[in-house]
Amino acid sequence: MEETLLELAVRLGAALTGRGWMLGCAESCTGGLLSSVLTDTSGSSVWFAGAVVSYTNDIKRDVLGVPQEILDTLGAVSRETVLAMARGARGVLKADVGVAISGIAGPSGGTPQKPVGTVWIAWQSPDAVSAQHFQFTGDRQAVRQQAVREAMLGVLALAERVSAEN
Repeated sequence: MEETLLELAVRLGAALTGRGWMLGCAESCTGGLLSSVLTDTSGSSVWFAGAVVSYTNDIKRDVLGVPQEILDTLGAVSRETVLAMARGARGVLKADVGVAISGIAGPSGGTPQKPVGTVWIAWQSPDAVSAQHFQFTGDRQAVRQQAVREAMLGVLALAERVSAEN
């Protein structure tokens, strides 16, 4: 049986608490859903610093520090954008770990190069940074939920990997 989002958030909270890490999020296509799931977890203030819902490019640029050149040349849904968003979330929210999500949840907005369901997620800790492209299926809510799940799994893997190395 697949873990629910709330069960995954509880497990993530325990891993972050075990590391003594605070998490900061930068969300675009998920529109705050990740933050909502995280704060549905009792005691999340111990490990969740907050989030920036950067739905427009102006917020990505002005609040999170995504360079305008990246937005102009590669777009909001790109590896480089989510990497900059994750870095920006860590800085703005004074968090140890940052996760960023940007994508096209649909049903409109897709292009042949970036169809509906295209999502980029990035993770950044003091010692590691990574980004991954996903192609999710389903309606708008399904895409958003899948993105939230993968974002949490990535943070969890990062916390557990670092724990295993120490």
